[in-house]
Amino acid sequence: MASSSSAYVNINSALPDTSDRMLFAVPKKGRLYDQCIGLLTSIGIEFNRKPRHDIALVTNMPIALVFLPAADIAAYVAKGNVDLGITGLDIIRESQTENDVAELIRLGFGKCRLQIQTPAGNQSVRSAQDLVGKRIVTSFINLTRQRFAELEGVDDPSKISTQVRFVSGSVEAACGLGLADGIVDLVESGDTMRAAGLHAIDTVMETESVLITNAHARFPHLAETIKQRVEGVLAARKYVLCQYNIERGMLEQASAIAPGRQAPTVTSLEPMGGAWVAVSVMIEKRCLAEKMDALKELGATDIIVLQIVNTRA
Repeated sequence: MASSSSAYVNINSALPDTSDRMLFAVPKKGRLYDQCIGLLTSIGIEFNRKPRHDIALVTNMPIALVFLPAADIAAYVAKGNVDLGITGLDIIRESQTENDVAELIRLGFGKCRLQIQTPAGNQSVRSAQDLVGKRIVTSFINLTRQRFAELEGVDDPSKISTQVRFVSGSVEAACGLGLADGIVDLVESGDTMRAAGLHAIDTVMETESVLITNAHARFPHLAETIKQRVEGVLAARKYVLCQYNIERGMLEQASAIAPGRQAPTVTSLEPMGGAWVAVSVMIEKRCLAEKMDALKELGATDIIVLQIVNTRA
């Protein structure tokens, strides 16, 4: 997710006839592309993107996929040129479209931090406040000016004393080349910044990929269907289905250990005179082992775990 200085253009004239299709913008390349394609496949969207084509008609739904730079998607959705899009929270705020788009769901991938970084060996700069009035290089001009306006106590970001300069790439090289005293850029693992001799002194915001729409989307019902499908896939990635048998008298304690998303599904085991029950419950993967241990200690038997491919709330 990187910002762009490209001007807004109307893409509708370049599209095939899509009057009866919802336009769904997804990143055309970069680190978000593969994850977006995987998500589209998981929610049952079938399409064939021809080489060098940035438009693909979905074959099993009235949708046209439009492949755009991630940095431009928020603007297209805000202007109503496309109905739905996947981009980053940082792009929405940088393009100042947060009041013109509606966030449907956060997708859990593309997570990173927009940080102020300075040379690790510069002992004179220990906090972002020490960079006030200095030279900053970034591809996030608006967010950077807003942050330094806060640091300077200035209401108008255009009136800050800090010198903010735009560059479109290789931001981490600016300090080493003597072009800047600090930079503002997205950081995922931090390896690139450490290799450039930089370290973080401030976090402007945390970001991740989001599914967005606008108030004037032409197909609100279809957009809601896509949202529900995405929610189902994300839940399936987060949870497993745990099944076990337990004495009915221990059910309340077992339900306290693994309450599920809403409540466990309980079925009486009639051959055992109703004294035992079979329980099915969704459990988060991250705490599965501990929950299974606790259920076993409580007396649960025949504990099995099943993967969830998809789900609906």
